Amino acid sequence: MRSISWCVACMMSISMAVTAAPLTAELGNGPPIPAPPELSASGYLLMDATNGEILIEHNADQPLPPASLTKMMTAYIVEREIAEGRASMDDMVPISVRAWKTGGSRMFVREGTSVRLEDLLRGIIIQSGNDASVAVAEYIAGSEDVFADLMTQTAQQMGMQNTRFLNATGLPAEGHSTTARDLAILSQRKIADFPQNYAMYAEKSFEYNGIKQANRNTLLFRDPSVDGIKTGHTEEAGYCLVASAERDGLRLISVVMGTASERAREQETTKLLQYGFRYFSAKTLMEAGAPLENSARKVWFGTDETVELVPVNTVYITLPMGREGNLEAVLDAPVSLDAPLTEGQVVGTLSIQLGARTLAKTDVAVARAVPEGDLMKWAMDTVLRLFE
Repeated sequence: MRSISWCVACMMSISMAVTAAPLTAELGNGPPIPAPPELSASGYLLMDATNGEILIEHNADQPLPPASLTKMMTAYIVEREIAEGRASMDDMVPISVRAWKTGGSRMFVREGTSVRLEDLLRGIIIQSGNDASVAVAEYIAGSEDVFADLMTQTAQQMGMQNTRFLNATGLPAEGHSTTARDLAILSQRKIADFPQNYAMYAEKSFEYNGIKQANRNTLLFRDPSVDGIKTGHTEEAGYCLVASAERDGLRLISVVMGTASERAREQETTKLLQYGFRYFSAKTLMEAGAPLENSARKVWFGTDETVELVPVNTVYITLPMGREGNLEAVLDAPVSLDAPLTEGQVVGTLSIQLGARTLAKTDVAVARAVPEGDLMKWAMDTVLRLFE
């Protein structure tokens, strides 16, 4: 924290209005950063996967048909069912006639057979199997219609405000739509909530029923930093790609919807990722529980005279290139505290700001317990406090 200027606000409120503008709107002084690329796509967005900071966006809240990007939610619900103990990777899922007959991209399951849920999950993620998607929807919810309602409710709970799912596959249906922002939110949750399964999204092929199919995310074969997530295509939706990549501790999520070709969605996604990794970095400024520099507070009526403050949460920020010197740490906490104090007792907040932009905020707490002193200590501090 020595490179960050400090502003101590004693019992003053701090405005925490969150701007919806991308981070490129708050650059301040520093090396020149070019304008973000303009993509040939209906909507797109670039996000830091760790904190949700938006780096680039265009038409990010425009409802658009998602095609097979729908299956990201289908897979999420399967993963949640497994994580919460209502299903198992080893469950044998019956394949109905309806699932078997579903058109479009397929895993090639056979009607009347049963397939391991783990295999169906790979069939959804890697092969984009519509048949596998319908099979798991029927297994979990009884029917695809009920499962689609579960998908929409789950989306709303996540904060995906402009999403409505009508099926588990992404096959065209009037009113079935989502947005670039909502898909980024879903991607962030998918990576954070079920890290034990995320490696599936990087698998380059999957073989089932003697048929081996390559992952449709061609960036997996071209960029070693890319490890997911999902492609989509219908005539109505165009060519879509949600990708995630990690370099030097920064994980980015890109969403590109409505491009003209498979090659175009790859090229436009590459533009977003390259810009993000070139002109932004990720920094952990403070670890949870580590004493803040120059944060010691006077303690009245206690067995100790002072106590240090610590952040309750780890402070992680996304920062435009060369802007470290523009950061300001704003500590909003009283200059003195009254004992008794318990370890971890919250006494204020810490904000990291870049100009008018708040990059991170956490509660701050006392580092250790401070019991009340004896009667003499109470009497002495009562008198001394009159002259504070």
